[in-house]
Amino acid sequence: MWDDFEENEEEDESEFDPKAHRDQIYAHPLMKKANEIVSLTHALVGSLDEARKELYGGMMMEDAMIMSAKFAGAEGVNDYIHKMENATIMKVHARHLNSMTYQLAMEETHAEEHLNLLREAIEEFKILFVAWVKGFDSQDRYDDGWGLFV
Repeated sequence: MWDDFEENEEEDESEFDPKAHRDQIYAHPLMKKANEIVSLTHALVGSLDEARKELYGGMMMEDAMIMSAKFAGAEGVNDYIHKMENATIMKVHARHLNSMTYQLAMEETHAEEHLNLLREAIEEFKILFVAWVKGFDSQDRYDDGWGLFV
């Protein structure tokens, strides 16, 4: 009885390759776009004056980095509820980062073309995001007791 369990466990372990899984996540078009957004955001924040960098820089970088981190977390599991939770967080941060470009435009901190680069990247992210979310399997869920996405 216990011998069978150990054999199955070894087979399961040999099937999962964490490096290959990580490589698959980082090769995903949504992750690539998220990383592009991090780079664009870093460039914009880096060119802010000190006062605005302190006021907006941390929030903007947080927004950009959470988008990629939550994607990696969602891709690392099969649970629909966990995926939807991470997707929602990604959406909120993408929208906030986009709104920050308009705040910077109002304050005339950057040329509109530079802000548009980030806005366009976020719009491209949104298109990839919608397609990615449509691929979630709503039958593969574990009720976490919070009552969301059930």
